[in-house]
Amino acid sequence: MELFERSAAEIARDVQGGTVSAADVTEAVLRHVHAVDGEIGAYLTVLDDVARAAATRVDERIKAGEKLPLAGVPLSVKDNMCLTGTRTTAGSKILEQWVAPYTATAVARMLDAGAIPIGKSNMDEFAMGSSCENSALGVTKNPYDLTRVPGGSTGGSAAAVAAFEAAIGMGSDTGGSIREPGAFCNLVGFKPTYGRVSRYGLIAFASSLDQIGPLTRTVEDAALAYEAMSGWDPMDSTSIDREVEPVSSHLRGDLSGLKIGIVKEFDTRALGDEIDELYDKAYHDLEALGAELIDVSLPTADYGLATYYLIAPAECSSNLARFDGVRYGLRVEGADVHDMYEKTRAAGFGPEVKRRILIGTYALSSGYYDAYYVRAQKARTLIADDFRKAFAQCDLIACPAASSPAFQFNAKSDPYSMYLMDYYTIPMSLAGLPALSVPCGWITPPGGDRPMPMGLQLTSPLFTEKLLLGAAHAYERATQHASKHKPAFDAVSGR
Repeated sequence: MELFERSAAEIARDVQGGTVSAADVTEAVLRHVHAVDGEIGAYLTVLDDVARAAATRVDERIKAGEKLPLAGVPLSVKDNMCLTGTRTTAGSKILEQWVAPYTATAVARMLDAGAIPIGKSNMDEFAMGSSCENSALGVTKNPYDLTRVPGGSTGGSAAAVAAFEAAIGMGSDTGGSIREPGAFCNLVGFKPTYGRVSRYGLIAFASSLDQIGPLTRTVEDAALAYEAMSGWDPMDSTSIDREVEPVSSHLRGDLSGLKIGIVKEFDTRALGDEIDELYDKAYHDLEALGAELIDVSLPTADYGLATYYLIAPAECSSNLARFDGVRYGLRVEGADVHDMYEKTRAAGFGPEVKRRILIGTYALSSGYYDAYYVRAQKARTLIADDFRKAFAQCDLIACPAASSPAFQFNAKSDPYSMYLMDYYTIPMSLAGLPALSVPCGWITPPGGDRPMPMGLQLTSPLFTEKLLLGAAHAYERATQHASKHKPAFDAVSGR
C-alpha cells in the first residue's frame, strides 16, 4: 500500500512512532496530487510550500516528545475556511483573489493536532449546491466515475479523500453538504451537533445551520478528526461550552442493546426497486448486529425542504450583504457607490447565489416576513420536537443519506430537482442534530457502466457523537461496503 493510501489513523500511528516521517508522507501525497488532480479537480489551490513547512514542524515536535493525534495526516481544507496567507475563495469570483489574514479555529485545531494542509478544495459557491457544479472556479469529478458529480457543496474535499489526495477532508454542512458528498464518494461524512465545532473563520452561508465536520475513508478517522476539531471557542458565540467526550477509543463492535428507528415517512419504495432493496438490506444488517428496529414517525419532516429553503436563503441574504466591493474581494467601478454595488455583485455572484439572495430578501421583506420567515421558524421548532419524540422511543434513527447515487453532470438542470437531493438530510440540520453517512452498498445507475456507492444516514440526539460514531463503526466493520470497489482511475497514473 502506498503512503498516500493509508488511513489517517495508520499514518498518525506510523509518524508518531517514527516508522515514517511527516515529510515523507507529505512528499508522497503531493506527488500523487500533481499526478491525478488535473483530472479530478479536487483542489483550487495546492499548498506545496505550506504543506512541506508544516510537515517539518510536525517532525520537529515529535522529536521534542510531543504526542500528536493527527501526526503527518494529509488534510484537505474546504475553501470557505480561512488559513492564514492562503487564497480563500468560497468557490466564488467575488473572492477569487482574496487572501485570508487569519486561520479558522477548526483548521487551527487540526494543524495543532499534527495534520498537514495539502490544499484548499473546490466547492459550490458559498456552499450553495448539492453537486459542486455551482463553483465559479473549477470542475470537480467523482473519482468513482469521472462523468459524475462528487456531491456538494463539499465536493472538492470529498473527491480529494476518495482519490487519496488527502486522508481527511474538512467540510461544512448546512443542509447535507458533508453527508451527501460522503454518500456519493464512498466516504464517511460526519456533521456534528450544531455548535460542537467552532464556526470562527468559516465564511458564513446560513449561520444558524452551518457546521464544520470531517470526510474520511473510515469511521475511526472521522472520530479522530472530530476529537481534534471540536470544543468550545470564545470567538464563536454559537459554540457550545460543554466537554467533548473521548470517541475514537470507545468505538463499538456491535449494536447490542440499541434501538434504531426507521422513519415511516421515509418510504424508500419511491426511490425504485434497487435502491429500496439496498436500504432494506442495510436495515436488516443493523438488526443482525444486535439492534432492535422500531418504527418511528417524523410527521413534519416532509416540510423540511420548504422550511430550509426559506430560512437558509434568508440568512444567506443577510450574510452576503457584506460582499459589496468596498472592503475586500472583487470591486467593479461604477458611476456612483450604488452603481458600484450593483456591478460588483452582478459580476461576482453566480446564478444560484443570486437566486438564494433574492428568495431570502423576499422572505425577509416588509409584508412577507411573518408569512414566510416566521412560519418557517415555527415549522423548524415542530421538526425538532418530532425528533425529540422519536428519540424517546429509540437511540438512533436510520434512513437514506441521498435519494440516488451520484448523477451525471448537468442531469439536474432545474433548481427544484437539485434541492430535492437534500430531502433526507435537511430535517437533521434544522434540528441541529449530529448525523453521518456511512457506505452501505453499490448500484449501477441507469446509463452507467460502473457501480456507484450509496450512503446510510444515521442520526442521534444532541451531543451523542460517541453513540453515533460507535454505531457507525460497528456497521462499517461488519459490512465492509467501502472496500468492495476501487476508484475509476489507477492510484499512481491517474487513469
